[in-house]
Amino acid sequence: MSSLLEVRGLRKSFGGTEILRGIDFSVAAQELVFVIGPSGSGKSTMLRCCNRLEEPTAGHVFVDGVDLMAPSTDINAMRRRIGMVFQAFNLYPHMTALGNVTLALRKVLGKPREEAEAIALAALDRVGLKEKAGNYPSELSGGQQQRVALGVALANRPRVLLADEPTGELDSRSSDEVFAAIRTANGLAPLQEAAAH
Repeated sequence: MSSLLEVRGLRKSFGGTEILRGIDFSVAAQELVFVIGPSGSGKSTMLRCCNRLEEPTAGHVFVDGVDLMAPSTDINAMRRRIGMVFQAFNLYPHMTALGNVTLALRKVLGKPREEAEAIALAALDRVGLKEKAGNYPSELSGGQQQRVALGVALANRPRVLLADEPTGELDSRSSDEVFAAIRTANGLAPLQEAAAH
């Protein structure tokens, strides 16, 4: 099975402190990988290095075989293949769920409103929130807000989805909803169904 995301010899230092010391791993298509460790151990830094929101000190990150560290790589184009979900929902409070999802499609990708809304509705449907498209973040639970944030990331049809503690601020029920949405978006059965087979 070929790797969709491959990290080789990843290092990151802040001043004289080395946070990441030669990290190597690979992720195949539809594979879910969880990184577990104590607070401050470098998990978020590693994820941010995987789309160069943080510049690695050394090493290589490949997405679909493209080296993100190569000088010839168009990092903005490659970031469109990498979805990112953060612990904080990062939704605009004055925009509806639909508005939040369509924003990047219209402003960054330049898609016409009708096309952007069709893509956004499909993304909200994938996370089980199509019926909440007209709701504002303040009208949604924490789990629903995080699922909208997931919809924002999925709307661009990324090849890789990086999620930085996506359930860190949620209760157990909302966390289950978010993980179920991630599994469904990845083409995987919910855990209860998967366990039955």
